Order: sequence, then C-alpha cells, then structure tokens
Amino acid sequence: MTHSGRPPVIVLDGPAGAGKSSVAREIAKRLGLPFLDTGAIYRAITLIMMRSGVPPVDSPELRRELKEFRVFFSGASVCVKGEDVTDAIRTPEIDANVSPYSAIPAVRDSLLGIQREQRGNGLVAEGRDMGTVVFPDADLKIFLTASPETRARRRYDERISRGGNADYDEILRQVNMRDEIDSTRETAPLKPAGDALLMDTTVMSFEDVVSGVMKLAGNL
Repeated sequence: MTHSGRPPVIVLDGPAGAGKSSVAREIAKRLGLPFLDTGAIYRAITLIMMRSGVPPVDSPELRRELKEFRVFFSGASVCVKGEDVTDAIRTPEIDANVSPYSAIPAVRDSLLGIQREQRGNGLVAEGRDMGTVVFPDADLKIFLTASPETRARRRYDERISRGGNADYDEILRQVNMRDEIDSTRETAPLKPAGDALLMDTTVMSFEDVVSGVMKLAGNL
C-alpha cells in the first residue's frame, strides 16, 4: 500500500530487450498486484493489422480495426477475438513491425484508455511511455536499460529457449532500428520520465534487477 492507503501503480519503461516484461511480471507476482503487459497489447494490435493487410499508416481501415480491437489477459495468455495469440505475437515478424504501428498517434490514443482502465486495484506496468504518458502520476517509475548487444543477446536466447530459430546479427539490427524509431517518433517518444529512477541492467542478473526494484517498492 502507498502512504495514501491505496494499492500502488509501479511502471517500468525502457527499450526493447531491457527485461521490462519479465521483471515487471515477477514484481507484480511478489507484490500481489495485477500485471499490465502493454507490450503484448501493441504486439496484438500489430498482429491483427498485419493479418488484415492494414499497413502502418493512419487510414480509415486502421481506425476501423482499432474500434473493434479488444484484448483479454488470462494468466500469462493473451487472447484476441477468442484466439490465444500468446505465441503468435512473439515472432521475429511482429518484432520487426510493432514499432511502426506503435508510432501512429491514432493507435496510441486508442490503446491509452484500455491501459488506464486497469489501474483500479493498483498494478505493475511495463512499456515505453508508462511513466511519461499513460501513468504520469505513478507511485514508482523506473527506466530499465542495457547495451544494445546485451539486449539483442537476451532476445536471441529467448527465441532459442522457445525452440525457434534466431540470428543474433539480425536481432541486433532490429534492436537498433527499433531504438531509433521509438526514441525519435513524434508521439510519446521513448525517454525516461523526469522523476524516473534509471537502472542499467547490462551486467545485472535477473534476480539482481528484481531485488533492486523490490527494494525501491518497499519504500512506497
């Protein structure tokens, strides 16, 4: 609980591969708070747009899809239109296309309400603009980062562990490209909130990062 007596809102922002999702999920579990996987929401909308043949530009077709879009979380599963898309949104193809769709103001505006609706019982959220745009009044804001090479290696290991194929050099290229798109886009660019605490995870283990965040959360 925060000093005000309500469950806290804790946000972790940062670039692709910084460990936001896994760390945020573990923090939520340890604190008994809901976990808001915003990355999965943007990945899901990217999947739906690509399946529908809607390119990553603002258009009547894109806005129509946005109006009909609904995403549901069940444990670690992500469902859209009654389909479990948990694995489908974690592919190299989605990795390569999620940033262009995420950069569209209409997409971000549409998904903003979906994200804010979840805060009633407190939450732990991860993303790129959680502390700057979605939850600017969050009780704890942390910006996780790591070197591009470390982040690419983590993505590579993640895909291999799931039994997929992976090319480290291609993943590194995508990580650098996504950093460029996310940090220079006009709407909600990737950057730390002014009151965010920076944590470089390049040489930190998963447990080190979780322990560090838990220590900070203990001060709420």
